[in-house]
Amino acid sequence: MKPPHRAAPRRTRTLLAAGLAALLLAGTGCSSKADSSKSGGEGAGGIKTGPGVTDKTIRLGALTDLTGPYATLGKSIVQAQQMWADEVNADGGICDRRVEIVVKDHGYDVQKAVTAYADLSSDVVALPQVIGSPVMAALLDDIERDKVLTFPQAWAASLLGKESVQVLGTTYDVDMIAAVDYLTRTKKVAKGDTIGHVYFEGDYGANALEGSQWAAKKAGLKVAGQKIKATDTDLSAQVSALRKEGVKAILISAGPAQTASLVGVAASRGLKVPVVSSAPGYAPQLMKTPAAPALAALLHVVSAAPAVSSELPGVRDMVAAYQKKYRGSLLDAGVLSGYNAARIMGDDLKKACEKGSLAREDVVAAHRAQSAVDVGLGTAQNFSDKARPASTETYVLKPDAKAVGAVVNEEDAHTAPGVKEYLESRG
Repeated sequence: MKPPHRAAPRRTRTLLAAGLAALLLAGTGCSSKADSSKSGGEGAGGIKTGPGVTDKTIRLGALTDLTGPYATLGKSIVQAQQMWADEVNADGGICDRRVEIVVKDHGYDVQKAVTAYADLSSDVVALPQVIGSPVMAALLDDIERDKVLTFPQAWAASLLGKESVQVLGTTYDVDMIAAVDYLTRTKKVAKGDTIGHVYFEGDYGANALEGSQWAAKKAGLKVAGQKIKATDTDLSAQVSALRKEGVKAILISAGPAQTASLVGVAASRGLKVPVVSSAPGYAPQLMKTPAAPALAALLHVVSAAPAVSSELPGVRDMVAAYQKKYRGSLLDAGVLSGYNAARIMGDDLKKACEKGSLAREDVVAAHRAQSAVDVGLGTAQNFSDKARPASTETYVLKPDAKAVGAVVNEEDAHTAPGVKEYLESRG
């Protein structure tokens, strides 16, 4: 089922074919959209405008996955952000303009994403959603050139340092330092032990591994790494290898299918050790699979965001509104992540309007001027230093089939010991 959204009047959302020509243009630093970052003139209310902004509308873009491996997550994010837009418009819009979100599905295909960005970039002021580290890696140069404020649904540290790109919350390495701290602090592992780390190839897994290796060295632990591909869904071989290594715990930085396979196979073979997953590795659907008992017993999740079952007032209100608007829809981390990103984007647009300009570069400037942003959906965030994560505080979550979103907070957000030292060592 396609999630509802408010598309631009002259467009309909389509599944896009791969864009080799756009890739070639991006590779040479050229683009048919090369002038899309230039500001326009003065619009309604004396507000300076630019791409994506008219006297009546503010257009935002979403490059999402509705047909690929993260399709369920993509649907949740799209619906949550559309709910935010509907709420904003019902309250008069932003800067006396109606907010529209134009959605493009890339199916987690980098070539399709590059084509979609080329098609979309001249018509939006900002991107509150781009799913996928590989997608972001391919688009970084174009996004920076076009000065399009972008919130990735990806948390690799390689995305830091860009003026127009904002990783919300923590990065994968910071979360894995928190994971190792959790294992040692709760005495699930001890100095001299070996822990496994199963991780996706690419920026996501590599960044997570960087964090686990740094923290393990500090704690006197050894890391047995197992690199896998996104297409690897049977982790029997990896479990066998880790069992031979004598691991006392396992970290995993992959997708939900891989987490379910790892935990289920490990439990069935008697390797009943604690498993800590990066946030993208868990989804509530897992608690309806045969692996559910093992997941409930063994799995923990490190995340920049609280569980959707959290008692935070802002989270409770958002969940209630979402359940009312999208009856029967799954409540997962994507709902909270998407709504949080939209709320922050909305605040950026309002602050830019107060300064008299909705031009792209001024929206970016409004965002970077904020150093203590708290929209009530998690931890406070600092956007003023593009080289640092917006937050260093990580939650530890626990699967619970009976809870909203099938997950609960096990530990409140905190900065793990060593995180500040780690970040300082990286400049």
